[in-house]
Amino acid sequence: MNPHSDLQRRFVSEALQNPHNAALLERLPFLGLPDAWLVAGCLFQTVWNLLSGLEPTANIKDYDLFYFDGNDLSESAEQQVQAQVTTLFADLPITVEAKNQARVHLWYERWFDYPYAPLKSASNGIERFLVPCTCVGLQPADNLSVNESTLYAPYGLEELYAGLLKPNPACPHLPLFQAKAESYRERWPWLTIRATA
Repeated sequence: MNPHSDLQRRFVSEALQNPHNAALLERLPFLGLPDAWLVAGCLFQTVWNLLSGLEPTANIKDYDLFYFDGNDLSESAEQQVQAQVTTLFADLPITVEAKNQARVHLWYERWFDYPYAPLKSASNGIERFLVPCTCVGLQPADNLSVNESTLYAPYGLEELYAGLLKPNPACPHLPLFQAKAESYRERWPWLTIRATA
């Protein structure tokens, strides 16, 4: 049996121990968003919490949804989606943020002082997180069974479980990486930061 598939199954199972992740994946199809994924912090931070003996929901600041709508790159369209998201998940005690990956290149440099090439898909956006081990996303299964959600982890899961934080060559913005990595280590002190890819 492929050991990677064992790790993938473990990751999905552990990410879903956070009840908010399970609820988000269950309801995500109702938004009807193209190429929609639950991504990043709420997933890998749930796993880090479990590895640390913490509650699955501890230390998680927000929950991120990615989608890719190349037909409307306007900020107003994204805000309309955000309003739908806020309404759909209003009963959950969390902040849920939706970002259209088709328009990230329009605002990224203004916010972060680094150029950002246009993305081709939501999974392409997952590939560009600052820390490779955090490049993870879950997409609801067609049959609405959250336990069978599709996992996208382009750089594998070994470094995530090892707690190894290093820069992502696909997004080599080192000051941003350093700030992000140190923020993670403040919450999970056992993580290791390696300054080079």
